[in-house]
Amino acid sequence: MLHLFDTARGTVVPFEPSTPGKVSIYACGPTVYGPPHLGHGRNQVSYDLLRRYLAWSGFEVTFVSNITDIDDKIIERAQREERPWQEITERCESVWFRAMDRLGILRPDHTPHATAYVDQMVELIERLAERDIAYATSDGMYLDVSQVEGYGLLAHGELDQLRSGARVEANQEKRSPLDFALWKLAKPGEPSWPAPFGDGRPGWHTECVVMSLDLLGEGFDIHAGGNDLQFPHHENERAQAVAEGKDFANLWFHHGMLEIDGEKMSKSLGNVSNLLDLIDAYDPRAFRLLVLRAHYRSPIDVSDDSMRDAEAAVARLDGFGRRFAARVDGAEADAAVIERFRTAMDDDLKTPTAVATLFDAVGRANAADDLSAAAAAFEIAGVLGLDLRSEAGEVPDEIVARARARDEARASKDWAAADQIRDELTAAGWVVEDTADGTTVRPA
Repeated sequence: MLHLFDTARGTVVPFEPSTPGKVSIYACGPTVYGPPHLGHGRNQVSYDLLRRYLAWSGFEVTFVSNITDIDDKIIERAQREERPWQEITERCESVWFRAMDRLGILRPDHTPHATAYVDQMVELIERLAERDIAYATSDGMYLDVSQVEGYGLLAHGELDQLRSGARVEANQEKRSPLDFALWKLAKPGEPSWPAPFGDGRPGWHTECVVMSLDLLGEGFDIHAGGNDLQFPHHENERAQAVAEGKDFANLWFHHGMLEIDGEKMSKSLGNVSNLLDLIDAYDPRAFRLLVLRAHYRSPIDVSDDSMRDAEAAVARLDGFGRRFAARVDGAEADAAVIERFRTAMDDDLKTPTAVATLFDAVGRANAADDLSAAAAAFEIAGVLGLDLRSEAGEVPDEIVARARARDEARASKDWAAADQIRDELTAAGWVVEDTADGTTVRPA
């Protein structure tokens, strides 16, 4: 039986879907004002893993991930570049899905857009205002969190610090420093929607509660997101549902953060790397494998060394794939290997153990020409979303010649020339691998 860590309860618990055989998941999607960064890649691989494993386990999964297409950052960029905000959101959404497709991320079943749900958000705020749980200030509408039973469930003891205002913006009109914006009144020149309490736009926390309940219903199974969102964003979503007297998510699935060369990814550090740049430079599957090598709740460090090591591991998988792909049809997967994989995954998605099980099976298949181990490896790789390339692909003569030139440079210890040729090949869309037989190249 699958067990998952639930942030609300602070422990690993048995996962029991509200409807037998079906699982409903809501995951926070992108705010489309710029290209996806490496942290987005990490969270999407984590959600994709959960979704794939549940489907493999026999569940019918409905996966919803929203698109925030109206936000302060979008407006700021539109004003700075003197472009329509819709042009920015449409372009950035297209870039987002191009990156996700290259990572092998399954498309969501539903991708609700915030701007399509503004009317429902206005209706929610009106209902809360009628009961004085929402109130007006000079810049919009706020939720009075003191009237929400159990507010702070996901904060785990941080409320006293937050009440002091240490991490909350100052607003003298708010009843409490913890109260949050449901609706922001529009400033001149900003996009806006009509509402009884003044033209404006919804607050960030309001869109997800409306969309998740509309598409998945009350008491949906899993709400997923990064642990940086658990408070205040997810707590404020939950607060609105509670204030409405509705059941919200039954389990909160939060993943850990990502580091770049040992530093937590942060806009303040200037190390928010573009995901598309990374997967242009390396095999996209290597990034997925790097994420899977760590537990989803643990931090991940991304560096050139870690990516090249993951690329080498993917190359080993491809070599195995080329050897066995045409031979495993009809072979029965080794039951013991599959059981070890299932046991690891049922224990809060222990992917480091699951990945080790995959490579153990690959090693056994290669060493003993074991078709049952090979079949198990192919099945596990599929669940993990690792697409094994069983065909080497056509490599033009000029590319082969550049690879041989790199071998000659390495043999003469001209490392600068060897690195330059590797960079040229990578920029041209080839994956470059060092093997005992010299440089090999294959399509990215």
